[in-house]
Amino acid sequence: MAEFSDALRITMSGMQAQATRLRLTAENIANAETPGYHRKTVSFEAMADGAGTIATGPVRLDQSALERIHDPSNPLADADGYVDGSNVNLLLEMTDAREASRSYEANLKMFEQTRSMSSALLDLLRR
Repeated sequence: MAEFSDALRITMSGMQAQATRLRLTAENIANAETPGYHRKTVSFEAMADGAGTIATGPVRLDQSALERIHDPSNPLADADGYVDGSNVNLLLEMTDAREASRSYEANLKMFEQTRSMSSALLDLLRR
């Protein structure tokens, strides 16, 4: 039964990590037009528990150059009339969201399958 609980713990950690990734992707998409916004990213790190679980690392800001927009009427414009836009690439964010969603679904299916197998084993042991 320990193997079943390990499998459930591994798939749960994967779902939690992908949920965090989806949340950050949604924040990036929501702030794509926010002046001076830096895209947020997160990495996954293996836990030291030896069971194969993962966790999210620290949230980091993408330090790539911000888009420069010429808009002298903007109150945030510098002396040359430029405003710093965001460095969010909507195509990249949509791709990340789809990948995270698919990974979440795969982990969920593994969780459901493991739970079903555990339940079937308990039914066999009761007989």
